[in-house]
Amino acid sequence: MRGADHQQSHRFSYLSPEKRVRQDHPLRAIRAMVDEVLGQLSRRFDTMYADAGRPSIPPEKLLRAQLLQMLYSIRSERLLMEEIDYSMLFRWFVGLNLDENVWDPTTFTKNRDRLLEADVAKEFLTQVIAQAKDQGLTSDEHFTVDGTLLEAWASVKSFQPKEGKKRLPPDDPGNPTVNFRGEKRSNETHASKTDPEAQLARKGEGKESKLSYSGNLLVENRNGLIVNAEVFEANGTAERDAALVMLEQIPGTKPVTAGGDKGFDTRDFVAECRHLGVTPHVAQNLGRRGGSAIDGRTTHHPGYRLSQKKRKRIEECFGWLKTIALLRKVRHRGVCKVDWIFTFACAAYNLVRMRNLAAAVPTV
Repeated sequence: MRGADHQQSHRFSYLSPEKRVRQDHPLRAIRAMVDEVLGQLSRRFDTMYADAGRPSIPPEKLLRAQLLQMLYSIRSERLLMEEIDYSMLFRWFVGLNLDENVWDPTTFTKNRDRLLEADVAKEFLTQVIAQAKDQGLTSDEHFTVDGTLLEAWASVKSFQPKEGKKRLPPDDPGNPTVNFRGEKRSNETHASKTDPEAQLARKGEGKESKLSYSGNLLVENRNGLIVNAEVFEANGTAERDAALVMLEQIPGTKPVTAGGDKGFDTRDFVAECRHLGVTPHVAQNLGRRGGSAIDGRTTHHPGYRLSQKKRKRIEECFGWLKTIALLRKVRHRGVCKVDWIFTFACAAYNLVRMRNLAAAVPTV
């Protein structure tokens, strides 16, 4: 017998989102880890909000929603609110009941800006790494450093002279015609009118120059988890500068190793690493004038070859951050906000990686 294609609205529902999400869903393991982190940050949240007044969106729900946006590659806050409204799975993860209203996208964005102004992302990543360390998933001796360019949310047309002659009124205020032919442009003489902190940069010879930021990672070599993240202005030395900052922040006093590509094979970087008690396991740039700063005292060790093998894992992190978390072109402006969203995305990557590592361990 054919069933009738008829939908009848029920006055009452006795099903909760908790019962509708299967027990082995991948988000359950991530939600458990996230809740533990948010519990550690609860006191920090108390200091960020007033004791009286109208209640705002709970910061726990804001951060869970932000995680969903990265985990499911949702391109905008407006679309995120629609997905949370329609999806029972998303409502469960965020912590909303079926009869609760979803926030207006503008309200969500304004409430989230309070978290963007605080250092919540760094603390969130620190707590995630603490969980991984308690589970024995991280190495405290062997690391890899590297950086990549994050395209800024600014058009090349906005890259205009800081001082000089004024341009004629645009033919189209929304999308003016601009002719850069024959004009020399550099970060010293030009700046973006929409994102002044973005710098014109390119990854290598023959590559197109774009307004960008420098996103940098410190990854441990055991399971490829991100230990630290920094966003600098793309000034040409940002990768090495950020690497030294992150290496200096490694806790403990025992010697550690740091792998890297040929871009880190400079005498200044190698000397500073040794001053910090870090053995630089960077790839040799034999074509460099003056030769490589890494000699046979380092390269003959088996650990050097192992570091060069493990350092490629950091590219998997960059691939996930740019493809899944949609950070190939960041939607925020300014170093501080880009650093916040980049760091929080690193924590999201770690949560997925930790969940996969736990699932790969056979249960007894």
